[in-house]
Amino acid sequence: MIRVSKPKSLSSSWYLYGILSGMGLTFKKMIKNLFNQKDMPTLNYPEEKYNYGPRFKGNHVLTVKKDGSLRCTACMLCATNCPAQCIKIKASEHEDPTVEKHAINYEIDILRCVFCGFCEEACPVDAIRMGPEWQTPGLNGSEFTYDIKKLAYRAQLKGGIQSKVDEKERHQHGI
Repeated sequence: MIRVSKPKSLSSSWYLYGILSGMGLTFKKMIKNLFNQKDMPTLNYPEEKYNYGPRFKGNHVLTVKKDGSLRCTACMLCATNCPAQCIKIKASEHEDPTVEKHAINYEIDILRCVFCGFCEEACPVDAIRMGPEWQTPGLNGSEFTYDIKKLAYRAQLKGGIQSKVDEKERHQHGI
């Protein structure tokens, strides 16, 4: 086996040269950014907010019917399709004999969720959507388990989001 050795240069044998060249590059970038602030891709966060595209998948939303009740039929397709297994649903019989069952408990553990959108795609009645909200502040882990009240009736939703299924039915009947 033949070994080829490189002659040692002054810059590779001294750590000080590497440290000083790194600090010089950092200082150069800092000066450039100080005098060219208009070219920086930075937002002044609470005053300026980034607008995401229409395909952005943020926090989950449970849609409601015209009467304000949940659209969810507790079919469990969203929970079955979830790769993170973060959705838990408890179903019960409905008082109305024409409705088979409904969700009495619907929880999503947001800390486990990977925001893939599979739950939204699996739902046959447009009961769950990925909304445009993306800020999820909280002090402890228990605040990140969203229940029906947080998913469907939080203040930002202003009474709940109506399902697209209701809109299609309204257009079909000419209302």
